[in-house]
Amino acid sequence: MKKIVYAFATGAVLLTAACATSKKPTVQLPSFDAEAHRGGRGIWPENTIPAMLNALDLNITTLEMDAVITSDNQVILSHEPFFNHHITTKPDGSLVTDKEEKELNIFKMTWAETQRYDVGLKPNPAFPKQQKMAATKPLLSEVIAQVEAAVKQKGRKPVFYNIETKSQPATDNIYHPAPEAFVDILMAVINKAGIADRVIIQSFDFRTLKVLHAKYPKVMTSALVEGDNKQTMQQQMDELGFTPNFYSPHFPRVTKAMVDEVHQRGMKIVPWTVNDKAGIEKLRSLGVDGIISDYPDLF
Repeated sequence: MKKIVYAFATGAVLLTAACATSKKPTVQLPSFDAEAHRGGRGIWPENTIPAMLNALDLNITTLEMDAVITSDNQVILSHEPFFNHHITTKPDGSLVTDKEEKELNIFKMTWAETQRYDVGLKPNPAFPKQQKMAATKPLLSEVIAQVEAAVKQKGRKPVFYNIETKSQPATDNIYHPAPEAFVDILMAVINKAGIADRVIIQSFDFRTLKVLHAKYPKVMTSALVEGDNKQTMQQQMDELGFTPNFYSPHFPRVTKAMVDEVHQRGMKIVPWTVNDKAGIEKLRSLGVDGIISDYPDLF
């Protein structure tokens, strides 16, 4: 009996602490958050405007995307801060190789220079159903403008935006700005678009989440956790220094005990990246609050 009482008391303390540190959303979050990973790259070219617009026709509540910064401080959508050889065609029509991709550093290019590279025509063997079309890495501001316009035209509920900051300590000021500058440039776009209450900023780089928590406390944050991360959840929260709104682990790590702990700490759990119907149903049975998938049509 003493153990049961202690467990209950510990849980109450954790929940109280979480509520004291988490930023409460200013708009109502979906009861289950169906997220289109990179706009739904299993179906359309990743992180492109066509992907984001087409995902609106499916049962999604959030568009997941990645943000990088150009040399002229423009925020564009890209999973890597360079042109990945798996998806890129060069201006002369030849394909980018794995040996040269990291030399095509977006942080060293202007916005105009990035538009010379196509990221929608090359077939991606990992996603054989992906439709091929001419596409470039778009400005975040243009993505938001076109999505918001399409939402109104379709008469559907407004969507959320889950934006990942692509950064790490080893490449500060080489492939991206240092955390504070990165966050300020990103938030300038978000605030100008007037969607800050529907934005979640996620990152494996907790430094950017700390900046957000300190400077933009009303913006929701999500802690991304790699599959090989050996830290306990408590150690991760200690590293962050606050409790984020969302906890987003690699899906094979998720157990009922993890779901319960996340909820006890006052967070929502949204695993990544689940690409089959059985996997989605299994995680939903465990009580997750959302799922990130390359195939939003599965929702």
